[in-house]
Amino acid sequence: MNHNFSKVEEAFLKETQLQEITTRVPYIASDSFPKLGLLSALSFLEWVSKNPQGVISLPSAKTAQYFQNYTHFLLDNWDNQKGIDIRAKYGLADVAKPDLSGLTFVQMGEFFPIDPKQHNSLYNYAVEHYIKGFGFDAEKALLINSEEIELADGKHYSEVFPDYKIDLSLRYREAKTHQEQLQQRSIFQIDNWCRAYETKIREKGGIGFFMSGIGPDGHIAFNTRGTDHFSGTRLTETNFETQAITAADLGGIEVSRNRLVITIGLGTLKFNPKNKAIIYAAGEAIADVIKNSIECEASICYPATSLQGLENARFYLTEGAAVKLDDAIDCYYKCSPWNHQKTERAVIDLCKKINKFGSKLELADLKADKYCSMIPDLSENTVQSVIDSITAKLQKGMEREKNQTYYHTGPHHDDIMLGIMPATNRQSREASNELHFSVMTSGYNAVTNTFLRDLLLDTLDLLNHGKIEMINFPDFFQDGYKYKWDKDLYHYLDNIAAQDAEEKRRGVCHRTVRALVSIWDLNNEEQLRETIDEILTVLKNSYDGGINPPKIQKLKGMIREFEEELVWAHYGTMVKNVHHLHLGFYSGESNFENDVLPILNDFRKYKPTVISLAMDPQGSGPDTHYKVLQAVSKAVEEWNKEEDLSNLRIVGYRNVWFRYNPWDVEVIVPVSLNSLATLDQSFTECYITQVNASFPSYQLDGKFSDVTRRVWFEQHKQIELLLGKNFFYQNESPLLRATHGMIYHRELTVEQFLAESAKLGKAMENLG
Repeated sequence: MNHNFSKVEEAFLKETQLQEITTRVPYIASDSFPKLGLLSALSFLEWVSKNPQGVISLPSAKTAQYFQNYTHFLLDNWDNQKGIDIRAKYGLADVAKPDLSGLTFVQMGEFFPIDPKQHNSLYNYAVEHYIKGFGFDAEKALLINSEEIELADGKHYSEVFPDYKIDLSLRYREAKTHQEQLQQRSIFQIDNWCRAYETKIREKGGIGFFMSGIGPDGHIAFNTRGTDHFSGTRLTETNFETQAITAADLGGIEVSRNRLVITIGLGTLKFNPKNKAIIYAAGEAIADVIKNSIECEASICYPATSLQGLENARFYLTEGAAVKLDDAIDCYYKCSPWNHQKTERAVIDLCKKINKFGSKLELADLKADKYCSMIPDLSENTVQSVIDSITAKLQKGMEREKNQTYYHTGPHHDDIMLGIMPATNRQSREASNELHFSVMTSGYNAVTNTFLRDLLLDTLDLLNHGKIEMINFPDFFQDGYKYKWDKDLYHYLDNIAAQDAEEKRRGVCHRTVRALVSIWDLNNEEQLRETIDEILTVLKNSYDGGINPPKIQKLKGMIREFEEELVWAHYGTMVKNVHHLHLGFYSGESNFENDVLPILNDFRKYKPTVISLAMDPQGSGPDTHYKVLQAVSKAVEEWNKEEDLSNLRIVGYRNVWFRYNPWDVEVIVPVSLNSLATLDQSFTECYITQVNASFPSYQLDGKFSDVTRRVWFEQHKQIELLLGKNFFYQNESPLLRATHGMIYHRELTVEQFLAESAKLGKAMENLG
């Protein structure tokens, strides 16, 4: 099939194993998310070189960072050796440096209403990153500024919609109050503004170059599942998946649930039939959406299928995002030598396809299957060989180890729990083992202003009733606050046992007081009260999702640290074994001393025999995951120069965002029903900032622990279908008889781990 790939795309396609493209919209699959940034940047500059006066619309999500970084890098190095080498490699050898000043930038969407000066406004993002950052002409740009959209009677949106809630049913029903009449007329004026915005785009010939990520429901811009494929610019509501994704930007789903959006439509994208519409996506979490978007017939259930009519539409994907495409599955089996991992996948997938237990599969079933029939030396023993290898992984996951020092790392608070908690619980039951839990970032972004405000008000109330007794000790404000931080934990845990919610809250307030004294260097109760009042004033005058002052960020981070200590104290881990490393990259101060040395010093001090980390080998997860993986890798590399690490094991786990498959891993850990319940109880009792799910997974409207339990259960069903129910129900092992969940994780040697992380690191080399 002729897909009319550009020179840049052809060059990237040659580097991939996936050569046969049969989807309804063509795609290119890359081995890492950073490399998608390079592909996107080169493709953009290639198009601009041919269309210097063109109309463009570019992404405004955090995932656009690599695209922006590489675009700047290429323009800054166009005519030096670095730039020349990259251009020669990727089809732009003879292209003159593009001038971006003639382009017309179109903002694809915006929350409404929102102050355009807020950092989480997409208008602000467009101005800072594209108008200023790329040097686009501000006079030509079409931007969505809430302040400039006229409403009824010339009123400001804060007067018309004082709670920021907009009832779109007013388009169709009678307005029953004066305020509703004002809102109704304003909604129609917004609709007229949207019509005019759409007209301006079309008068310019339509969008010629469009680039966007894709949402977990398949949305493009804010065109969610169910959107008409001929829709134009409009004011509209969003769905849960979109609200969950935007919760981090808006300060919690409590805000994003009620915030409407203005978005260009799917019809806007198709107005110019030559529009080069690029959708990029990374990670296996989005693989089902990608499959539905480019293999299915056009459907309003899959917004991206609307692009099938555009001859220049493209999907730029990581191999993980492409993993469920028919082409990718074919390539997996055909493009490299066969191994037992492929046999495992083919047999396990066959069980699912024909809904048949592995023990019931017959040789005829395997021969009739497209991929099982490719297994070398296919025989009656093939299925048993897979059952044996998966059982061996299960046995490895059940081993009771002794005399080990575990150093478990998490990019964020709760990552370790949601990744491997049943395994860590078993490790902690052996007295000869030593466990350390190390969180690499502060995590303050996960604490809402509302939570902190309520906590400070509770603290003031306890102060007023004389229930923060520790402040009465003579040396408390001098150095007494530094001691017995674990006392707050045990006060809280005792009252979990006592089921006393009021006293649990008091324990949190105790820790809050210690944190306040530590951060603000307070000398007495009067200063403590004044500081609380000052913080409350700052929070009152802050917008949801706004950037807090550094000291308030630190306070929020220390609340998250308390939560992490609570979790592991449940299982007997002391406070001194829970480490808060605050790596520098999280605060914009990235270097060896701030990112790698804290981890390396812990390795030197505790000498772990097992190190765990969240592993995302294609760099497609949250940016923090990639940076932590690289920091841990560099620390291991340095430590390897100092000591013999031939017996050190590296455990790679994934949490609710990304999953392994049973054929990807070396270890499968069975999870009992009791462990599933323990996970939920621990999460609910300890991660107090998260229990109301202000920042939920798009996969479930609830707590992360609920998502995790569902994932572990689904993974158990996958293994159960291979091994059979009786393998579990009649097993001699009580643990396997009680198993209702599974955790998959990698186990690598130092050499293997460093090789995998180095492969990902190479994708970043060109950024210098």
